[in-house]
Amino acid sequence: MEQVDCVVVGAGVVGLAVAREMALQGRETILLERENSFGTISSARNSEVIHAGIYYPKDSLKAKLCVEGNRLLYEYCRSHQVGTHAYGKLIVASDASQVDDLQAILYKAQNNQVPDIKLISGAEARALEPQLQCEAALLSGSTGVVDSHGLMLSLLGGFEDAGGMVAYQSPLMSAKPIGKNAEGGFELEIGGADGMRMQTKLLINCAGMSAPALARKIEGLSPEQIPKAYFAKGNYFSLSGKSPFTHLIYPIPEPGGLGVHLTLDMGGQAKFGPDVEWLDIEEEDQINYTVDPRRGEGFYAAVRRYWPGLKDGALQADYSGVRAKIVPSSAPAGDFCFDGPSQHQLHGLFNLYGFESPGLTSSLAIAKHLEMLVKSSL
Repeated sequence: MEQVDCVVVGAGVVGLAVAREMALQGRETILLERENSFGTISSARNSEVIHAGIYYPKDSLKAKLCVEGNRLLYEYCRSHQVGTHAYGKLIVASDASQVDDLQAILYKAQNNQVPDIKLISGAEARALEPQLQCEAALLSGSTGVVDSHGLMLSLLGGFEDAGGMVAYQSPLMSAKPIGKNAEGGFELEIGGADGMRMQTKLLINCAGMSAPALARKIEGLSPEQIPKAYFAKGNYFSLSGKSPFTHLIYPIPEPGGLGVHLTLDMGGQAKFGPDVEWLDIEEEDQINYTVDPRRGEGFYAAVRRYWPGLKDGALQADYSGVRAKIVPSSAPAGDFCFDGPSQHQLHGLFNLYGFESPGLTSSLAIAKHLEMLVKSSL
């Protein structure tokens, strides 16, 4: 039976970054992906925004890893010829009642040591964006967008250059601990056309939305140690014609998301979203990614609070994604969860739960943080 140092499950942007980091540390690493290519699920269905780390609670993993990840991502993309565009972002108070909310967001950002952010007046915001309606705004200079496919392709290349191997259409069917508390590693049964068994010292679950379902395939984890998955769909609508904005435009956040905001792609084309649509489903395979055009009615109302000039018929249903949540709609937003041996007592196992936004921005920092956890557990 083949034996390796590390198996990472899930070739989204976080799994790719983690696998690359494990291989760079000299571990013989295999990356398992159930689909026929990398980054085809959540990593292909997001806004590609490089977040600054503004909204997250002080000392949370999301705050720490987003701020660090923002810096690492820009540095990596510069040195590896991956496309980014630092458009900057305006978070807008559309009326006077929201100005206090802006102050609270600025306070959070300062606590998180977010660089290049300041409060500006409505007049200053309109000088930057004449079509904007607002009382005041926060200007974040380190927010931008990244060519996410180019990033993942680069991470995959780095992983393979470091000796890593990726196996597509290879779902993990089961993992059985070897010895007491998995001190001998794990024996894996892997599906696919050929199927195979292998042993690994380290098993890292980076399966995104499917991470809780995958954890249920690992013997030795009790059901109460595995969080329930919740699914919050985000729908996007594209703007026909040229964007009147040169910055990303965000309203005050709403429960479950950041409100219907305007983002720009690498070519400057505008899209709006995502909204928050909680799905009443139990498993990932029940997701319907079709965007209901009727949801556009709510988009028009939300967008016109900060862009009154949005014309009827200018929005087209585009695409959707689903957030990998481990808290219900009634709960405050969850944090990244690195569930390691100190939580479940299985040596060499790390389950990554709740890695929704800002997972893309934080991916390189997530990989470095996990490497530190792995080293401290050995």
